[in-house]
Amino acid sequence: MRNLYYILIVSIIVGMWGCSQGPTTKADVIIWHWMTDRKPAFNDLAKKYKEETGVSVEFKLFAPSEIYSQKVRAATQAGTLPDIFGVLGEKKDFAIFVKAGHILNLSDEMQANNGEWKDRFFSKALIVNEFKRGNEYNAPPGIYGVPIDVMNIQMLYNKDLFKKAGLDPENPPDDFEEFIAAGIKLKEVGIQGLVSGWAEVWMIDCLASNFAFNLMGERKIMSTYKGEVPYTDPDWIRVFSLFKEMADKDILARGIVSMNNKDAEQNFANQRAAFAFNGSWCVNVYKGMNPDLNYDVMFVPKVDRGNQMLIWGGAGSSFMVNARSENKEKAVEFLKWLTGGPQQAYLAEATNNLPANRESLSQISPILSKFAQSMEYTTHPNIWPVHEKSQVIETFDLGIQSIILGTKTPQQVAQEVRQVKEREMDKERQRTLSRN
Repeated sequence: MRNLYYILIVSIIVGMWGCSQGPTTKADVIIWHWMTDRKPAFNDLAKKYKEETGVSVEFKLFAPSEIYSQKVRAATQAGTLPDIFGVLGEKKDFAIFVKAGHILNLSDEMQANNGEWKDRFFSKALIVNEFKRGNEYNAPPGIYGVPIDVMNIQMLYNKDLFKKAGLDPENPPDDFEEFIAAGIKLKEVGIQGLVSGWAEVWMIDCLASNFAFNLMGERKIMSTYKGEVPYTDPDWIRVFSLFKEMADKDILARGIVSMNNKDAEQNFANQRAAFAFNGSWCVNVYKGMNPDLNYDVMFVPKVDRGNQMLIWGGAGSSFMVNARSENKEKAVEFLKWLTGGPQQAYLAEATNNLPANRESLSQISPILSKFAQSMEYTTHPNIWPVHEKSQVIETFDLGIQSIILGTKTPQQVAQEVRQVKEREMDKERQRTLSRN
């Protein structure tokens, strides 16, 4: 009886407390995101927007990114997507959301007022969120996402370690030959050369494609993906050989093929290597690891000075508007405001990420500005007209790891990749025949 009395009293108190709280007020615009480093900045901007417009915005964080993606997928099934959200994954994943009608086409808004909204962005950032007519995913043409920052992947170098090795800290290597020579000088004074998270094989793929674009250009690369040029072509063997040369000259950090990118970042931040291959996000990472690190940005060294080197880059993070939201007009207006100059400059300062608004560059740090200056030389698999098969990419990247470890030659890897490519193309032909 005493327990029953206790439960009754607790129930009354809880009920009275709940009534005293009143109904929860829902924000005018709800945004889901995964960016833990931007949580305070987003909340500050939401508060500022409410003060300026009277429209309330709530950012809801779901992390890590795997948890976020699961929540978004579940919400598409339940019809509970927020007003604004992001799609993580490859372009084909993005296309699925578009074709299912979950994402608002922003083309008209982008083009309004003589393209005022569209023109504020780096073109290479916007194209990641765009589907052209006749695209390989059969998505309706249009612009479906708003970049809030951009990124690219380049080389970094430690200016203090350069001085120690007798290298000019204001003149980093411009081509591959100079890069090798600098690595040898660093090695002579006991300094490791290049560090990168090459256990994460996409980073190997990134640098290899940089070299490939410089050596043979986009047309030949896309012809290879189509199956018209074999991986045993001399240009591809040259790409593989560049990694052998770096390994043979001992200018790669110890354990590079088993190192994840976080450990690689720690190595560079703690001055255990003179070069790093990393993305613009590293500015924020290195600041947290070693605020006094004296480093700078350098473009990926060219192999062929006569051709343009292209680096991976484009939109870093993007937001999409829920096409079925009752508040989509308010959501669009908020994104216009969020990508305005002052807000973009604030985000860049608070998070050390490159702003998507190219008009904000004068207000960012010198190191970020150097990353930004190379945005016009960026490319990315998400915007390529043809894509290589995943099994081929895996064989390609693991093959480069084997070259670095000295267990396979560039010629052996080239032959293996060619065989996998031919096998996958045969499978594709068989599937086509069976459908017909």
